[in-house]
Amino acid sequence: MAGRLMAGGAARGGCREGGGVMAGGGGAALLGPVPGVPSCPHGPALLFVKTGQETPEGRRFYACSACRDRKDCNFFQWEDEKVSETRLAAREEYNRTHQPPRTHGQNVERYKEFVLLPLSKRRFCQECQQLLLPAEWEKHSDHQLLCGISAAQLRSPSQLLYPLENKKTNAQYLFADRSCQFLLDLILDLGFRRVLSVGTPRLHEMIQSKASQEDDFRVRSLLLDIDFRYSQFYTEDEFCHYNMFNHHFFGGEAARETCRKFLCQDNGERVIMVTDPPFGGLVEALASSFKKLMAMWKESEAEDQDNQEMPMFWIFPYFFETRILEFFPSFRMMDYQVDYDNHALYKHGKTGRRQSPVRIFTNITPSRIVLPVEEGYRFCAVCERYVSSGNQHCEMCNSCTSKDGRRWKHCVLCKKCVKPSWFHCNNCNCCALQNHACEKPDAGCFVCGKAGHKRSACPSLSCA
Repeated sequence: MAGRLMAGGAARGGCREGGGVMAGGGGAALLGPVPGVPSCPHGPALLFVKTGQETPEGRRFYACSACRDRKDCNFFQWEDEKVSETRLAAREEYNRTHQPPRTHGQNVERYKEFVLLPLSKRRFCQECQQLLLPAEWEKHSDHQLLCGISAAQLRSPSQLLYPLENKKTNAQYLFADRSCQFLLDLILDLGFRRVLSVGTPRLHEMIQSKASQEDDFRVRSLLLDIDFRYSQFYTEDEFCHYNMFNHHFFGGEAARETCRKFLCQDNGERVIMVTDPPFGGLVEALASSFKKLMAMWKESEAEDQDNQEMPMFWIFPYFFETRILEFFPSFRMMDYQVDYDNHALYKHGKTGRRQSPVRIFTNITPSRIVLPVEEGYRFCAVCERYVSSGNQHCEMCNSCTSKDGRRWKHCVLCKKCVKPSWFHCNNCNCCALQNHACEKPDAGCFVCGKAGHKRSACPSLSCA
């Protein structure tokens, strides 16, 4: 879950003009990306619409695609705002000066020099998060340094680099070895030979490490990530600086072509995309980018791909299931619990509500996704998929219905299975927590506030 810049501050918390939510109620919804939009240091902005009591018809604005907090990126512009030439020039200069100080190519050349150094001269600055050449030691003399950087450490940069843990901006959580090894074993068992690793640096480095040490290991990986620090360790054919919220390749057309060639190699066969986006990110923006990557894959020459989707693992919490299926109806959620090294709650082996809520959504036939029996997973012959031990088949629903690993119970009145802690409320005419408030809020559209339709079908968005 790397480079986890969490999009959606505008859409989730209201308009960010002045750094906060605008007064007057209402909300904001994503309309973009659209062509010809202004850019910030994170690439093209996204277009949102803001609605409220004063503007029920909505007013459109551009905001950063990647950052929720204006302190991290202060870009904001109304769509109908006239921007002066002076301000445009200042913005371009600001965007230029807020890019990494070195290019990817320069970092690759530095790496070649670094690996030729004897072990005693290999140093890494923990404060600046960069590999140091001897001529640079003096500038970092008062910084915390790691010395004697080994080849094994260079093959595992996600363990050498500090995770970016600002929850409002990055929330960079990394797969635990258990989950990473499971994903790689599954990829091998399914016969894939190329992995497009979108925001999954630990999976990428496991593949790269095995490829460099085992002659018969044939899997290759290309990492797309917004964390540019990885350019210190990987060539342009192994890593692309990429923003998954607006499908922006910071390396321009050359990086985009690298990705396209990787996907279309061998007529696009035996390639899978594995992505682990920030959980606070907008599903709409992510889905848009993933569909563009899929379209890039379809540019291969294979004739039988017209009606196919590129195989994909989207790793996300189970409570986003409805949103993901809205954009990818062919996907199914697997019961496997993905866990992370540096997250206090998302750990395997916890029970009840303490279990990791993170799952794998995929368009691969569920019966082919074999989950480890030794961890308590079993095959349900009726559902034709592996399920967790607590996920019991419901005869009335004709499905293994649990989403969170606990055994759910069937409510005859609701005609579906619900969480074990829920009870049927006659006032609300549905199941809910026992101590919930019965006052039912107005179920209006998030965009215009009117009842009778969902945000995705709002007439206010029809001209977008």
